[in-house]
Amino acid sequence: MGKLLNMRKPAVYVAALCLCLMVNACSEDFLERPPIGQISDVSLNNKAGVEGLLVGAYSLLDGVGVPGVSDMHTGVWNAWLGSTASDDSRKGGGYGSQVERLEIENYTYTAFNDILAHTWRHYYGGIQRANEVLRTLARVDAGVFTDAEATQITAEARFLRGLYHLDAAKTWRNVPYVDESITFSEGNYNVSNTEPVWPKIEADLTFAMENLAPVASQPGRANSWAAMAFLVKAYMFQGKFNEAKPLLDNLIANGVTPSGDKYDLQPEFSQLWRPQWENGPEAVFSVQNSVNDGANGLNGNFGEWSNYPPFLNPSGWGNQPSFSLVNSYKTQDGLPLIETWNDFDITNDMGMDLNEPFTPYAGPLDPRLDWTVGRREIPYHDWQVYRQPWDVGGPYRGKKWVHWKADEAHSEVKDGWQAANGTNFAIIRFAEVLLWAAEVEVEIGSLAKAESYVNRVRNRAANPAGFLKKYNNPDDPSQGFSNVPAANYEVLPYSGQFEAKGKEFAREAVRFERKLELAMEGHRFFDLQRYDLQQPGYMASMLNDYIAHENATHLAATGEPYLILQNAKFVQGKHEIYAIPNIEIDRSRIGTEATLKQNPNH
Repeated sequence: MGKLLNMRKPAVYVAALCLCLMVNACSEDFLERPPIGQISDVSLNNKAGVEGLLVGAYSLLDGVGVPGVSDMHTGVWNAWLGSTASDDSRKGGGYGSQVERLEIENYTYTAFNDILAHTWRHYYGGIQRANEVLRTLARVDAGVFTDAEATQITAEARFLRGLYHLDAAKTWRNVPYVDESITFSEGNYNVSNTEPVWPKIEADLTFAMENLAPVASQPGRANSWAAMAFLVKAYMFQGKFNEAKPLLDNLIANGVTPSGDKYDLQPEFSQLWRPQWENGPEAVFSVQNSVNDGANGLNGNFGEWSNYPPFLNPSGWGNQPSFSLVNSYKTQDGLPLIETWNDFDITNDMGMDLNEPFTPYAGPLDPRLDWTVGRREIPYHDWQVYRQPWDVGGPYRGKKWVHWKADEAHSEVKDGWQAANGTNFAIIRFAEVLLWAAEVEVEIGSLAKAESYVNRVRNRAANPAGFLKKYNNPDDPSQGFSNVPAANYEVLPYSGQFEAKGKEFAREAVRFERKLELAMEGHRFFDLQRYDLQQPGYMASMLNDYIAHENATHLAATGEPYLILQNAKFVQGKHEIYAIPNIEIDRSRIGTEATLKQNPNH
């Protein structure tokens, strides 16, 4: 049947959009809006109606489709809250542009920030769609579904409800849990955020794990193994390493993708962002994106428009890799410089004129750098050698989400300027499972086993077949790639250092590997948040050091301060979790008392 979510915006999707209304967080005014093109409850109390509502619940995974929510602010990629707020990237653009992103980057945001408000509505829109599936299923006549079919639908809906709640919990920690019993008609939609939410997320994901089929009926649907992986993710955000370990052991030994393929790493790192390898063995659970399907790009991956380099048309902007991130890919004897990566900057063209001669950094590098970041004089996919004027956001551009020229059929221009492509987004990929397992082994298991998991990831990076190569003719990329690596790539596995140097070294090595492997994928802020649970102050220390480094590098290169971070400070005890949107607190009032309570120090 092709991609599940290719069918999400037609008639059935419109029905889901009209009927799946948000609550508490789900505001009363939203619930009272008259639906456009309404389909009655009776029309949906059947097999096709329930299945259509379930597709609608899946459809919000890409962040597009909730009324009043900007697709620039939300989405599974989570660029702004997950990357720009960390040491991964800068927002791009100048001090006076995209102010809501500037506030996230320099930690001056308040509870009135639009990105926070839209992200909240997105997550709770997804939750309410999952709940509408369960409510409608309960109204369907007996015998329409077999017991097995009804259990499968229930498990998929609870999987999605658990996933959306998990994303909300990692963003704000103190969030309301909303199940199918919460409705406007019952008047119980002002749900408190002072009750523990994690046990309820675990219950949804456990039910899904125990009741979903091991192989999904279509790409894009969850299977039991995906539910297990998300349950692990919920445990990791609580520091529940003992609970996570047996699940991780099982996932690594026996897990299969929704299509039934045994979990494994793609042989080459770059294959993860090419359409011909979508839904491969590394895809634990992926959002199924598509373009050129009559939806004006709305079903596509919007990571493209935030990374598009200026030599492509239309030009993208935003989410530019940081100096600190690029420096992280330096190696010595094939290993990362875990303690000294930021001692000096990789050669870049910040502050230089394009006409000035430039020689790229000649020192050893992890090859994942040049599949993650576009930098001067290095091939940018099959488009051209990257050679663009630097701007205030820095000299670098992201690459993972930008399509290749050879894959133009999988790209679409939305509204005349925003570019989207059909590349899937893996919310969890197998490399992350391996690195979670390494993290758990460091804390409660074997350092040698942790090292072996990290080495599986590093050995893929070390595969010479996966190195970026120089063009045969730099002036004509259509002549293809040579066999000459584009830079001095040198990456090797660890060889006993975890046990020899001890637990503290091993812990930092695993964390650094996640930084290298998952850069620009929206994880870094939330990884630092998790680490801070074990080591309070860790996150503030890392990000304040990062701010100091970015400011110093920018000033040295340009003679001008980087205004966005010039006076920035990450405040311990405040910025580890985000401010709950003020509009949601106001909407939760019963009389003068707000049901939702603001997070500490916001």
